[in-house]
Amino acid sequence: MTVQVARDKQKPAGEQDWHRIFDTLPDEHDYVVDEIEGRIPDALTGTLYRNGPAKNEVGGKPYAHLFDGDAMLSQFTIADRGVRYRNRYVRTTHYLKERNADKPLMRGYGQQRPGGILTNAFRQPGNVANISVTYHSDNLLALWEGGKPWRLDPDSMDTIGEYDFDGELKSGYAYSAHPTWDPATGELFNFGIQYGPRTKLRTYRIDRSGKLHHLQKVDLPFATLNHDCALTRRYMVFVIDPLVLKLPRFLLGLDSLDGAIRFDEKRPTQVILVPRDGGKPRIAETEAFFHYHFNNAYEDGDDVVLDLVRYPDYDNIHRTLRKFRDSAFDGIETKLSRVRVTPSDEVQIEDVYEEACEFPQHDWRLTASEHRYCYMAGREVGDQPFGSIIKVDHRTGASERHDFGAGEVVGEPIFVPRRADAAEDDGWLLSVVYSAAEHRSRLVVLDARDLASDPIAVAHLRHHVPLGFHGTFTQRVAA
Repeated sequence: MTVQVARDKQKPAGEQDWHRIFDTLPDEHDYVVDEIEGRIPDALTGTLYRNGPAKNEVGGKPYAHLFDGDAMLSQFTIADRGVRYRNRYVRTTHYLKERNADKPLMRGYGQQRPGGILTNAFRQPGNVANISVTYHSDNLLALWEGGKPWRLDPDSMDTIGEYDFDGELKSGYAYSAHPTWDPATGELFNFGIQYGPRTKLRTYRIDRSGKLHHLQKVDLPFATLNHDCALTRRYMVFVIDPLVLKLPRFLLGLDSLDGAIRFDEKRPTQVILVPRDGGKPRIAETEAFFHYHFNNAYEDGDDVVLDLVRYPDYDNIHRTLRKFRDSAFDGIETKLSRVRVTPSDEVQIEDVYEEACEFPQHDWRLTASEHRYCYMAGREVGDQPFGSIIKVDHRTGASERHDFGAGEVVGEPIFVPRRADAAEDDGWLLSVVYSAAEHRSRLVVLDARDLASDPIAVAHLRHHVPLGFHGTFTQRVAA
């Protein structure tokens, strides 16, 4: 069952040009938002951080891939029924060098350096720190896929520098963009892929004090990329798709990183369960598919259950992200799927929500435990990526949708509980929504239990925020 919901400020179709969300935001801002519709709830207090590529060109030349843009963090400080907005670019080596030169200098995920093969051979992509952001043990970290985090001041968001966890993250070790927080222990778990004669998956645990501990190293069957991980009480959970990286082509400069990737549908997708306290990893195999994001995982008796957004293959979304400035984003052919791994390592897949969706979220207090509700950005038929927020009830199978309308682009919804002891789904969904008609963005607060209602509050910014990927919320109020 799907409940259709009233649109939020739908504009005439002729006024739409949503691709402008990819325009570079040249300025850094710091101001109290003075245009708020509705009322920020008294109990909604804290800071929402968002990360994503906001400088998508250099020297008038657009980057080759959506993943190549320089990171910009947005900070929404919510207190006393008001909102303060601040944004800062992460002063990575990539950002500083290319800004000062005003021309492309470094290799990226899809970007090659000017000058041909010899100028690219044996050069690693620049760390643009543009995928995600986490706040843990007083550290605000901007995260990327293939390198170290960049640390920022959680108040001013001034860049402090590349962060190696007091030397524990050695040279050549990566710290991925999707760490998973365990609410039962307060620890943060993550991984990184290390390439060499054998491609290895390195796993990490960051304790409550912020110290990094090395866990297992797992040999992977081929050089690959992996974006996310999930957590249960006993396992770190990985899904390794048959995304084969032709490492020699990349190292020799013949292709960019994304150009050296091939989806091999003849290989299986692997589910790897890595025991958190040591022991031999379990490996189960299933039909080939591609994914970026988990929602959550948990143990159901002896079974391991994980929810993820599943693509039938990689090629469509690959082409979409390459042509992001004018693409209809029709490469998003996804389903929310529940994957169950039995004690005999049989894999069962059930499609829970069969319309296009991405950026799945849940109540983080239930990470590694069974959850009932999933929140996602949804894509309707038409020329825009995500225009709605969707809630799926895993118990009943029902779904609800809040449509924002044509020309509106919705970011990842983050759930914030009403109180620390509130029931699941008793809280708010925060999302940054772009309006093509106004060419500006707004922070939208929805009642998670009543998506059919108008937003509780809408804080209108004075400008647009380029399309972001991921964010985090902390009850700490930034100064």
